[in-house]
Amino acid sequence: MNVSHQWLQFYQADVFTSEPFGGNPLAVFPDSGELTGREFQQIAREMNLSETVFVLPPTDTRAVAKIRIFTPSQEIPFAGHPVLGTFYVLATLNRLPLQEPVTKVFYECHIGVFPLELIVLKGQIEQVVMSQPSPEFLEVVIQTETIYELAKALGVQKALIADSPFPVEVVSTGLPVLIVPIRTLTAVKSMQVNHSAVRDVCARIGTNGIMVFTTMTVEEDATVHTRMFADPIGIPEDPATGSASGALGAYLVKNGVVEVGPTTEVVIEQGYEIDRPSRILVQVFSDDDMIQEIKVGGQVVMVAEGKMVY
Repeated sequence: MNVSHQWLQFYQADVFTSEPFGGNPLAVFPDSGELTGREFQQIAREMNLSETVFVLPPTDTRAVAKIRIFTPSQEIPFAGHPVLGTFYVLATLNRLPLQEPVTKVFYECHIGVFPLELIVLKGQIEQVVMSQPSPEFLEVVIQTETIYELAKALGVQKALIADSPFPVEVVSTGLPVLIVPIRTLTAVKSMQVNHSAVRDVCARIGTNGIMVFTTMTVEEDATVHTRMFADPIGIPEDPATGSASGALGAYLVKNGVVEVGPTTEVVIEQGYEIDRPSRILVQVFSDDDMIQEIKVGGQVVMVAEGKMVY
């Protein structure tokens, strides 16, 4: 029996890095309008990256494209590195007209239409920057029992969390994340994480993952060192997380972890423990002690292209 197959072009980029094999890998399918949601999920499972993006025609006239984002296990409404990587790929394929020094476009996803900037120098994309939804500070976790469960899930001593001067807090800039301060870099790097317990804690609190941070860093110019465990959406450890980094930037400003001004710039290092060092740039714009806007950006490199049969 003859079976008819079609070929679908895809590209792979590493996001939040200037070097291949660092940052967070992403698969982008720029021509996927004829596929079904079930096929999107099958392809994302086959790619087996933290996220795979499918580009569709926009339904909002302001947007240049609509994107759908899938992890290997489910669709998610919003994320950081998939947005940045997708529009780097589209621009590299000459699907977006570039102008220097800044090319501004709008994109559409499940939670709305948002602006995005490509920083261009001598025809090359130096950085991609996204604006994120306004932060929501959802819950401060202070119960002793919860802190104990959290410490057991992360494989650290309870005191390393409980004795921090900063709170355990749920923050969202599109996806809710549990932000956990840890006192030392050594403790963050040596965590023995129980991923089943992480899922249980996240389910009870209502978040998509846990981002831990410490103000002790590997690189001198970094503000914080982080790790992200997103077991509820099928990602045991993420090498670079744009959405959670935006939420963390808001947290750092709100809780006075960093010196705050009208524009507060934060450099986040992530992925070192899984050999994919990443550098995430966050800008938090404030007025009268109110956060007005959050931008998350970084570098992107193309690493592969190919065709998938379906």
